[in-house]
Amino acid sequence: MAWFRRSPAPLPDSPAAATQKFALGQIEIGNAWARASLAAARTGGGFFTLANNGAAPDRLVAASSPAAERVEIHAIKVVGSDLRMRELADGLAVAPGITLTLKPRGYHLMLLDLKAPLEQGGRVPVTLTFEKAGNIDIELVVAPAGPVGREAM
Repeated sequence: MAWFRRSPAPLPDSPAAATQKFALGQIEIGNAWARASLAAARTGGGFFTLANNGAAPDRLVAASSPAAERVEIHAIKVVGSDLRMRELADGLAVAPGITLTLKPRGYHLMLLDLKAPLEQGGRVPVTLTFEKAGNIDIELVVAPAGPVGREAM
């Protein structure tokens, strides 16, 4: 399924403003963005490309943001004809020479208990923690809500 593919290609849904790149040693993050949320929404999603340009594996083990009470690293699991989100308790492995694409209906960050709605054009600070590389601060550019398959997100 295309939702799970590892791909060096930029996110097709990412806003044009999400072109900034962030680097921490051999780890590179690009195309960081989030969807605008409704006023009553308590959750949001964070998406980006994550490349390990080094020779050793690493793992995204945690994330945090002042915009949310907590941030979880999620994946999608196919259960029968349904898709379910699940937290990756051990984080997300990033093999050497691989670029992962975190996107809607795939790997993503789940921002839980938002302190305020994510507003289009805004920026959401996020700290990513890697098992070996350490911490890096990035910003998610907030894009308008839009379609994901047949649903709006």
